[in-house]
Order: sequence, then C-alpha cells, then structure tokens
Amino acid sequence: MGLCCGMIGLPNVGKTTVFNALTGSGALAANYPFATVDPNTGIALVPDPRLVTLTDLFKSKKITYSTLEVRDIAGLVEGASKGEGLGNQFLGHIREVDALLHVVRCFQGTDVVHVSGGVNPLRDIGVIETELMLSDLETLDRRKQKTEKKVRAGDKKAAFELEFIARLIGLLDKGEWLGNLRYTPEEQAILDECQLLAAKPVLFVANVSEGKHADETMVQAVRDFAGKRGAGVVTICGQLEAELSSLPEAERADFLNELELTESGLVRLTREAYMLLNLVTFFTAGEIESRAWPIARGIKAPQAAGKIHSDMERGFIRAEVYHYNDLLACGSEAKVKEKGLFRLEGKDYVVKEADIVYFRFNV
Repeated sequence: MGLCCGMIGLPNVGKTTVFNALTGSGALAANYPFATVDPNTGIALVPDPRLVTLTDLFKSKKITYSTLEVRDIAGLVEGASKGEGLGNQFLGHIREVDALLHVVRCFQGTDVVHVSGGVNPLRDIGVIETELMLSDLETLDRRKQKTEKKVRAGDKKAAFELEFIARLIGLLDKGEWLGNLRYTPEEQAILDECQLLAAKPVLFVANVSEGKHADETMVQAVRDFAGKRGAGVVTICGQLEAELSSLPEAERADFLNELELTESGLVRLTREAYMLLNLVTFFTAGEIESRAWPIARGIKAPQAAGKIHSDMERGFIRAEVYHYNDLLACGSEAKVKEKGLFRLEGKDYVVKEADIVYFRFNV
C-alpha cells in the first residue's frame, strides 16, 4: 500500500532511539543536532495476538504479521520554514509521509542537550507545529495566486477552490491544526494536491525517562494538549525500549514482568500508528500460513484480494468470509459453517476488521 508514518520533533528528543527500537534498525542516535540528515526508513512489525490464536487453531507452519513503514526524519528547529537547519529539505521529507509520529521530550537530564536550553514539551510542540503551518501558508499563498487567475478566466470550479483555500489560510493564521478537521470529498482532493503538512493526522509520542512515575507532569501537559485536539498520546521510554528490543525474544517477557508491564511501549505505538493510518486488518489462515493483511478502511473484496496478488483481483469470483470473533466463539471453522456464520460475498462487499477471508478467482 505504500503507507508510512514519519517521526518528527526537535533535535535530541529521542526520535532515532525510538525508531531503532521500533524497527530494529541501527541508525545513528547522537547527542547533537542534525545527526540525521537523510531520513532513515525501517519496517516495524505490528504485533497481533489474534494471529497467534489463528496459527494455533489452524496449526499453521508459518505466521506473518502486518508491517508498518516508519521514517525517522531529522529534527526541525525554529526557522525551519525559512530554511534554518536544512529546514526546507527536512520539510520536504515530512511532506512525503501519510501520518506523523510527533516525538516530544518529557525527560530532564543534562547528559542529552536540549536545543532550547531547557525541557518544555508544549513549547517544543509549538515550535514544530508553527514551522509546519508557516510552510503550509507559503504553499497556500502560491496556490491562491494561481487559482485567482483561473477565477478571473471564468473557471467555476476554481471559485470553489479559492473559497476553500481562503478558509484554510484563516485556520492556519489562528494556529489551527488541519489534520483533525472533517472535509468533503471535494475539499479532501484539494488538500491531497496541496500536500499540506498540517493536514496530516498526528500521534504524540511522549518520550520519558525510566521509572513508574517519572515525568508525569510533562506527560499530562501533552495529554491535555492532545485531548483538546482529539489526538492520541503514547508514552514510551526510548532508552528502555532500545534495551528491550536488543534482548532475545525469550527474555523479553521476563524483562517486562520485572518492570510490571503487560506489553512494551512499542506495541502500543505500532497499534496506535496503525489506527492513525485508518487501516483495518483481515486474515487469511490455513495449514501453510496464517497472515494479517492491512488495507485501507472501506476497501471492497476484489481490491482486498489484489493486496495478496493482482491476479486475484482481476479474476475475482467471490469471497468466503467469516469473522474472527465467530471462530473464537465456535472453536473451529467447521463449527462456524454449522452455525451458518460462514458467508459468500460478492464484489461489493466491504472487508471488515478481523474478517477471515478465502478468495475464489479465475486464473
């Protein structure tokens, strides 16, 4: 699908440390600004206990999780929209991603320098968002000038676009984040063409120090800010997650138990990032393999089949479908069929979250 999340934030907030833990990459995480210039790209597995259950029920020889593409983008600084700190280059990298993971430093400590001289999460968020909005205002101003010429030439469609652009400019001037607002399909098409930075969905990642109650005041400030906007927040200790991800799989559960945690912060982060991209998961399951497939919400059965192989979409006949919850309740696929919960669906069927699907197609 090509969907990906970009990790943004000020320099030295722990983006690369979190990125390495999330993707298993070995990108340079240094205690100085702009250690990252070109974005690092990695693939993160999306843990899903449902897939483990399917593997057990079907005695599958192989298990394949969904994956998420993540890009670690260099830290922005004040003045980035004017080119400060290679700002134009870094803003271009942000423009290419589908959603933003905004890493916010919520830990003290003099061993990791802060570019502003002190830790203040809300100030830091404001710096980043201001630069993105200023860049968007420049983009919209150029678009507005071109659209005005079309309006003068009598283009009625351009008149609608000009009114919408003026509204967006007004919102950005007030400091409104565009990514949490609703748009008509026509408005969304214009937004997609403009590739506005502040129109991307965002998840805040509060990077804390070790300890149960560490940095709670700063984290709460981020939660309050995100809550007013309707955005999500994941709290994570980048250093701890880096240590956890370096352990053999068999030792990770013991490590979490020692910390009195049921799951790692990275699991929560990947799950929330997955939701941020508005994806749903359907499953294929059998003796050979049980596999999770991510698709955009609202995709119909033939296009979902095409996710597996283009031939399946071209030759689509029908989808044989039942839900994961029904399988869990019944205990086997045979019992699902006995209870009449096994369905045959056609080309107009919209694949749902946790559907288990077998596609029939002509070669």
